[in-house]
Amino acid sequence: MCSFCNQHTISGAMKPPTGEEVRKTCLEALSYIKDRKNCEIAFFGGSFTAVPEDYRNELLESVKEFLGEDGFGGIRVSTRPDCIDENILENLKHYGVTAIELGCQSMDDEVLRLNERGHSSEDVVKASELIRQYGFELGHQMMTGLYGSSPERDSMTADRIIAIKPDTVRIYPTVILEGTKLAELYRSGEYRTYSLDEMVGYCCGYMERFEAAGIRIIKCGLHASETVEGEMTGGYYHPAFRELCESRKYRNILDGMLCCEGEYRIGVRPELVSKVTGQKRSNIEYFSQKGIRIKIVPSDQREEINVFKIT
Repeated sequence: MCSFCNQHTISGAMKPPTGEEVRKTCLEALSYIKDRKNCEIAFFGGSFTAVPEDYRNELLESVKEFLGEDGFGGIRVSTRPDCIDENILENLKHYGVTAIELGCQSMDDEVLRLNERGHSSEDVVKASELIRQYGFELGHQMMTGLYGSSPERDSMTADRIIAIKPDTVRIYPTVILEGTKLAELYRSGEYRTYSLDEMVGYCCGYMERFEAAGIRIIKCGLHASETVEGEMTGGYYHPAFRELCESRKYRNILDGMLCCEGEYRIGVRPELVSKVTGQKRSNIEYFSQKGIRIKIVPSDQREEINVFKIT
């Protein structure tokens, strides 16, 4: 249990599932998922390789029948960097696990210590190398805004993750949950946060760097749920956090293209209209306050954005 962690809240579960319960979940999924090869069975909400081996094998055994020609494309698990070794990887390979995500959280050892992670940044490096050697898809999970961290330390974490070159990354801005040490530190004033708007700006930058490095971002922001919304007491939560970051990206692009006051027509690819507009028209309002009026319209041009000055 790290300083920020309340697994009951994160996973929405009060007890670990049995193998039979997992099997029933997979059976239900088979009934409505048609493109199974592009879907995976995933074990999240805890450190999968840290649970007792007999229980882990029970869970993996329960899903074996759902893999193969007519089944799902593989098994994805999430775990701690210090709970990976050759024997564990051999076991996961035997049961058909295809992807392993490591909860790195930070690559700054002082931040890891302050948040009682119990592992070092070097553990992340070593575990990543082993996972690669055994042929698994490698994923990293990064937390921003942790107790004791800073934009500079978070930026260094992003740089070190990029240097390791995982296949995928998840970015989780810290959400302060009831029942955690982080909540106590927050209430005492020892842990201070900055604004959601600032965090959106930072995460937008990390996303751009991961994308430029060819690392697929499969999540940005904690999964939206009533449980999390009911238990959070602070931090950086928004049910559409990734969309906020993507909207900020296009706002930054337009900031460099709209050089003076006036009215502009912005042609964008149809699938980008909402992102360029911003949630609740936030980007339109942002430019309006600068004396710049923009009208965003769908365009069939190859370029993402085309700008035409009207007046």
